[in-house]
Amino acid sequence: MTSQQIAGVFAAAVTPLKKNFSTDIEAVPALLDFLARRGCHGALLLGTTGEGPSIAVGERQAIWKAALEIRTDYPDFKLLAGTGTPSLDETIGLTNTAFNLGFDGVVVLPPYYFREASEDGLFTWFSEVLEHGVPEGGLLLGYHFPQISGVPLTVELIKRLKDAYPDEFGGLKDSSGSFGHAKMLQEEFRGELTVMVGNDRIFGKALGAGASGCITALANLFSPDLRRVWEAHQKGARDPKSEGLLTAARDVIERFPPTPPLIKVLLAGLHEIPRWVVRPPLTDLSPEDEKQALRDMMQISIR
Repeated sequence: MTSQQIAGVFAAAVTPLKKNFSTDIEAVPALLDFLARRGCHGALLLGTTGEGPSIAVGERQAIWKAALEIRTDYPDFKLLAGTGTPSLDETIGLTNTAFNLGFDGVVVLPPYYFREASEDGLFTWFSEVLEHGVPEGGLLLGYHFPQISGVPLTVELIKRLKDAYPDEFGGLKDSSGSFGHAKMLQEEFRGELTVMVGNDRIFGKALGAGASGCITALANLFSPDLRRVWEAHQKGARDPKSEGLLTAARDVIERFPPTPPLIKVLLAGLHEIPRWVVRPPLTDLSPEDEKQALRDMMQISIR
């Protein structure tokens, strides 16, 4: 596995949950099949949209095992696991589990509870994960989402990790939402860093600046449009129509936070996917917001 193999359109997949908040393991393969059929190159399981921090270790392992069924029909479908927790030992264990199961890579949040950790402390933390959790040929992407984690992955930290672990530390899932940040990373690392952006609004521009692809919540719903943007880029072109649709859809997403319950509402309303709940402390949207979000998104999807 090399960082260049993680590229294209990846869904930040939701996690199917039953009414009693237990994980719906049987629904995982069907969800991934839906995403693969609609153009996703792969999926991140148990990231932010997948409510990863709310899912226990045993549940994560069961979800990841169920996800492997997608490779029966789609052997090239890439699987990434969200393994970052505030606990170093737990993060190493989850990372080991993902690679032992055959996942293509892991996406690792920094230890988000400790918001005043020093750069040296974060470097040591990630070094331990890389040395004890990532096997030879494995790939780790850092998860830069400072708005949520409160712990940014600075350029200086990224340089140190890339210099120390040039093969295992592949790059970032950059959920800053900033095109300028994604562009700066490409310029700083001269294309040697995999950057998967987390905002659909900047996807086309980010590809033009050297980004490797995207990992987004909206890929659960609009992966065909993201794939069209990707395919246009492969031909040296842009797809303004699809990019405009994605921008409008992103506007809807941002009007009705938080993202996990909204994506589940829209999957059910737009694509007849079973209606899954979210786990506390998240709650479902109000009936009024659900109706309005669905109306707004349907207007976009029929343009």
